[in-house]
Amino acid sequence: MDYQILTYRTVAGEAAAGVLVRSSVYNVASLPGLAHCRTVMDILNDWRDTEKLLRDAARSIDASAAVGLPLADLELLAPIPNPGAVYCCGANYTDHIDEMRPMLKNLPQNITKRELVGDEPWHFVSTVRGSIVGPGTRVPKPHGSQRLDWEIEMAVVIGTTARSVSAERALEHVAGYTIANDLSARDLSIRPEVHEAIPFRTDWITHKCFDGSLPCGPWITPASQISDPQKLDLKLWVNDVLMQDSNTSQMVYSVAQQIAKLSTNKTLYPGDMILTGTPAGVGAGRGVFLKSGDKVRMRIERIGELQHSIA
Repeated sequence: MDYQILTYRTVAGEAAAGVLVRSSVYNVASLPGLAHCRTVMDILNDWRDTEKLLRDAARSIDASAAVGLPLADLELLAPIPNPGAVYCCGANYTDHIDEMRPMLKNLPQNITKRELVGDEPWHFVSTVRGSIVGPGTRVPKPHGSQRLDWEIEMAVVIGTTARSVSAERALEHVAGYTIANDLSARDLSIRPEVHEAIPFRTDWITHKCFDGSLPCGPWITPASQISDPQKLDLKLWVNDVLMQDSNTSQMVYSVAQQIAKLSTNKTLYPGDMILTGTPAGVGAGRGVFLKSGDKVRMRIERIGELQHSIA
């Protein structure tokens, strides 16, 4: 029985963990054996046990006449409002690399893909509080930016602690997958007054970590329901115009390879998230950027659909 894990706002205004079965949501803490799981982080911190309990509960709900909360009536928050850490993979889709080549100044024409992306995946760290927002959020444009760009990404949610794991065993540590839009203020990435030879010229905080920069959701689809994370279609629309249309098979480095690389010198903990890169179709490649009032819609096969707008 398929189910999803989400966070919703209760009538008392609190954030609560819910399980979605068909079109109804059930408070996780009210389910057998799960009274201690008031939040999604509670679920992930005990993932080996809670996964089975959630699966059993979903089957029981599906077979009974249980009445849940209608999904359409709920305010959904980001599935993990405060994840432990967010790691973002750069230059990880072959179609996106080809798209961005013409925009890289002084790049030799004969440069190889290996010279562009390296022998291993590369990640940067994003901020969490303030940056992570949920479905339906009206994201404010960062001050001073006229080139706000979209980047649909499949986000991996870690379910069990991973340190120095092999790529062959890496997926055993994944709880599930969700959708993220790694919004980018392209025109705020460089401090123009600083000489180009200075390594501190790039401003990652202003470029990537402004308030609302990471819309996520609408829920987590358990990894057990995704037979192969490298065979999923992903699409993004701006005002119902299709902008990104690709497949996770286009990744340079797979989910498993990214987990293996990150865990080499850094322990990954339950609730950490890995954004796995974006495909071709970003605004920078078109010279088109997000404006106030724009509506963004994203869909990843087997995972779900996420929407937000620009305030």
